[in-house]
Amino acid sequence: MNYIKSKGWELSENFVTDERFFDKRRKFLKLGAALAISSAYVMDLAAKESAPSPNLEYLKDPNLQHLTLNSYDQITSYNNFYEFSTNKEAVRPLAKNFKTEPWKVTIDGLVEKPFEVDMHELMKKFSLEERIYRFRCVEGWAMVVPWVGFELSKLIKYARPLLSAKYIRFETLYDPKQFPDQNRGRFAALDYPYVEGLRMDEAMNPLAFMVTGLYGHTLPPQNGAPIRLAVPWKYGFKSIKSIVKITFTDTQPLNTWQQAASNEYGFYANVNPHVDHPRWSQARERVLGKFFKQDTLMFNGYEKEVAYMYKGMDLRKWF
Repeated sequence: MNYIKSKGWELSENFVTDERFFDKRRKFLKLGAALAISSAYVMDLAAKESAPSPNLEYLKDPNLQHLTLNSYDQITSYNNFYEFSTNKEAVRPLAKNFKTEPWKVTIDGLVEKPFEVDMHELMKKFSLEERIYRFRCVEGWAMVVPWVGFELSKLIKYARPLLSAKYIRFETLYDPKQFPDQNRGRFAALDYPYVEGLRMDEAMNPLAFMVTGLYGHTLPPQNGAPIRLAVPWKYGFKSIKSIVKITFTDTQPLNTWQQAASNEYGFYANVNPHVDHPRWSQARERVLGKFFKQDTLMFNGYEKEVAYMYKGMDLRKWF
């Protein structure tokens, strides 16, 4: 039996609402006699949930922080993925036929030897685990997601970067045939391919996570299949999707949103309730599925694990 030592970021599984029951709640209430439904019947209804059955082998998150997961449907139907559409609800149907095989990731820049690796081969190199993370968008909405993947630090060690590497630059697939907005040329919402970056110490933080699955199943296209980044203490746009290139560099990368609107988006993008976006207050947030807003937590609730990396920095200036 494996003994798993709890970490500060882990959320308590005892307090997590199973995604299947979350989505079925309204149907149960409509029956008019929910209290009389046998547990066997409830389980039967839950078994018919539309979410795919788990198909990944992974170590489950012990889940010790008392948060409720958002449902699979919520997580997969409300997506910022501009390559498909600027309409969040339109992304899922547009991504339905997105091809993720074959898929190769190029690793280059300041490494001992640049290389290209097939996604299937990459998956074999690292044991998968579940990470239940808060996810916070700069637009003011939030969710709690059970990602499956592996620590970014493991991939970094595998890549063998040089000591001169100070940053990591990530790049999303550029394929106008698959991405409608990329096909719009100069009328596109953004300048593609999408680019993001992290400082090396941020990338090596145990919270930085490479995601390949969701709710125990292979990651769906609208959520960034086949591989994306999750950086839970930063706003969601830092968590780049459908990655095809990882470059180690000694120069701070110019990320896509910073290039598009430098007065609104910075390189760091740490969740900070005291620094508003020009268009959205960051003091409070709306968790999908909840009516009332809640206070935004500094570093999205991961202050204990990450604040040391920004000691002495003016977080209003370095936003």
